[in-house]
Amino acid sequence: MVTSLFMPTSQTPNLDAIANAAEVSTMTVSRVLRNAPNVSPETRDRVLAAARSLNYQPDPHLARMMHLVRGRKASKQRAVIAVIREDIPGDPMRDAAYQFVSIDDIRHRAQQHGYQVEEFWLGRDKLTPKRLQKILHARGIEAVIVSPQSSVLPCREMDYTPFAAVTFGFAMREPPLHICGTNLNLGIQMAAAELDRRGYQRIGVAVTRWIDFRSQNGYSGGMYFFHQDLPPKRRVPTLLMPHHQISENFATFSEWIKKHRPDALITFDTHVPGWLKQLGLRMPEDIGLVVHDWTPQMKAYAGIDHRRDQIAGAAVDLIATQLLHHEFGIPAVPRQILISPEWVDGASVVRK
Repeated sequence: MVTSLFMPTSQTPNLDAIANAAEVSTMTVSRVLRNAPNVSPETRDRVLAAARSLNYQPDPHLARMMHLVRGRKASKQRAVIAVIREDIPGDPMRDAAYQFVSIDDIRHRAQQHGYQVEEFWLGRDKLTPKRLQKILHARGIEAVIVSPQSSVLPCREMDYTPFAAVTFGFAMREPPLHICGTNLNLGIQMAAAELDRRGYQRIGVAVTRWIDFRSQNGYSGGMYFFHQDLPPKRRVPTLLMPHHQISENFATFSEWIKKHRPDALITFDTHVPGWLKQLGLRMPEDIGLVVHDWTPQMKAYAGIDHRRDQIAGAAVDLIATQLLHHEFGIPAVPRQILISPEWVDGASVVRK
């Protein structure tokens, strides 16, 4: 007996009625309604037109059940999500200040969907996009999560036509895949408002240009919005440090501090605390410091938690949805899922 992803209600007919109306078999109707391959466009259009004319409605509970059944029948080799990382020798993005979404968080959510996860590192052991493409094809892997983190972005050279795909953040803007990331525009406004509530008068942001680009200008845009309600004397221009290698930016940072004299700073946890000490500034007595990308290992600082576990979960959910609906390749309308960040209190800012 063939089970459809559409269920008849008191107003809708059964599967056989659609088959009769479209002059096809019930098996063909089932294939069309679950978006399976190997159906001609003409037949698909005829079946869908018949379903619409007969007022068929999808049953989401049955769709999920059938997805699980088909998942159990699929081979383990195909039930793998590839996480594509970048590890380019000598690239400035290898700095520890630039963080990846945890593979453990990705695996945790993937296991709930019945998928395994494997990492592949472009640039490591001479792994090229072309070679990786062949590996994924040979192993029957149909899903990829792209985690771009280099200045050269070799992940852009992949052909994503055969894959259900999603990328973290906005670093790889071409080809335009579905995106999961943190809403940093909201995060910066939230952090700046919290610092303002604690009495800070001149709040500044100092990050690299790449970090701002990766957030779709969330840092500079968030501060621009925050400044609109402030008098000009309280506005501190955002510092977008020119060098990807953070350690190379001390001279630029020092000049900016001396010129604009912020009393609170949203920035990196690496290099910057040492720079402030070199400039004779104490935290939080002379200047407050908020880590722009806080993790539990940074308990000495206040910060913005990007909630990477939620980003990982959203990416896996989006992959699972694409696989369920047999959606592969560059999407006609890329989706952007932005996770709301959280403020984390810490000893690097004054208490209030």
